[in-house]
Amino acid sequence: MKKTEDQRITILREEPPVSAVLKMGLPVAMGMLFMVAYNLVDTYFIGLLHDDYQLAAASLSYPVLMVMIALSGIVGNGGASYIARCMGAGKEEEAQRTLMHGFEMILAGGVLLLLAGVFLSGPLARVLGARDETLAPTIQYVRVILIGSVFTMGNYAFGQLLRSEGSATLSMIGMILGTVANMILDPIFIFTFGMEIRGAAIATVIGNALSTAFFLWIYMSGRSLLKPDLRLAGFSGRIMKEIMAVGTPHTLEQFLSTASILVLNNLAAAYGGLTVAAMGISSKIMSFGNYIYQGITAGCQPLMGYNYGAKNYRRLRNVVRAGILVVTAAEILIMAAGALAAPALIGLFSKNEEVIAIGKRTLRAAVLILPFVGTTAMVRNLYNSIGKPMYAFLITVIRQLVLYIPFLLLFNRLWGYGGLIHAQPAEEALCLVVSAVLLRRTMNNLEQE
Repeated sequence: MKKTEDQRITILREEPPVSAVLKMGLPVAMGMLFMVAYNLVDTYFIGLLHDDYQLAAASLSYPVLMVMIALSGIVGNGGASYIARCMGAGKEEEAQRTLMHGFEMILAGGVLLLLAGVFLSGPLARVLGARDETLAPTIQYVRVILIGSVFTMGNYAFGQLLRSEGSATLSMIGMILGTVANMILDPIFIFTFGMEIRGAAIATVIGNALSTAFFLWIYMSGRSLLKPDLRLAGFSGRIMKEIMAVGTPHTLEQFLSTASILVLNNLAAAYGGLTVAAMGISSKIMSFGNYIYQGITAGCQPLMGYNYGAKNYRRLRNVVRAGILVVTAAEILIMAAGALAAPALIGLFSKNEEVIAIGKRTLRAAVLILPFVGTTAMVRNLYNSIGKPMYAFLITVIRQLVLYIPFLLLFNRLWGYGGLIHAQPAEEALCLVVSAVLLRRTMNNLEQE
């Protein structure tokens, strides 16, 4: 066990930057890709029902999952950031107290969302943009997902907390476990049991439950560096402040992203239900590119937090540079593949020629963001890692409120659907410039301390 612990700390402290980014980032990215499969598998099997309205309902429900991830991100990002900094500074007991706070917060959040699922599914479906034929299936999907929210939140948050101590591979295994279960259970619940879209939601909840159980087993069996200790449970204002300081701005980022998607969905709804279905398919496919950069940058967070806590600012700069290089190269390759294979990829989820035509056009516009988003994400994660989340939130405000939502409204008005789908690439290119300026200033200031 000692040897394993030494290896994890060595990666955080001494591994060459590019190698460290790959060792920490790729397992996280792979795990996140499997998490993408939750939605893609649902979309694929729901598509086999040949009911485009159920397909649209699954897309309309996606912001609910984003909200759950956003709430669990308070724990996953805020807790992981503080744990990594504590470990870098040699404060092991403080790191363990933070872990216990995370467990308590996930349980409380899951109970609140369960109540929302029981009592508020109908109004939520309407807020999401469900109308007429898409309303009933959206309610069915949202209700089940919310009732099982503690498992979705646990899966996301516990995986991040485990990564904060350098256990990226164990985190990846947990995420993969749930996804494989979902792949097996989806056709059983959707077709064998005849539950259609409700069955897809049930399979997703069970998959998340298995991942959550795996992470809890890792902690309870002594395979993690940090150990849950009930003696350290309870409220600490100091720890809560640290978790909330990073986690809350990150969660607000997710809510702003969700607001942007709601604006996008409502604008797209004016072009018809098939357009919403096509855009939903494109969005799910784009998740592969999105989770690659998000996974690599999330994997870098323990590296950045640990070295900031240890005041090794030169290594911190080198890790950030290596992360930007790796993530940008990966996204350029994904952009090229997505653009070339767009018709075939859309055709996997729908046989409707109109949906394929709209989806192909949408996907080719969407992949244009990929060369830009990795740098912006790396800079935001840097600020979260070093306990300066308001800078990360500033980037998000510029990205979502100042640029993206106004661009959506303006481009849609000027150029119709073509403008709508090209608003984000224009916004991401401008946001890259803002992020690069902030990054240079921050690193220069740190190295002068």
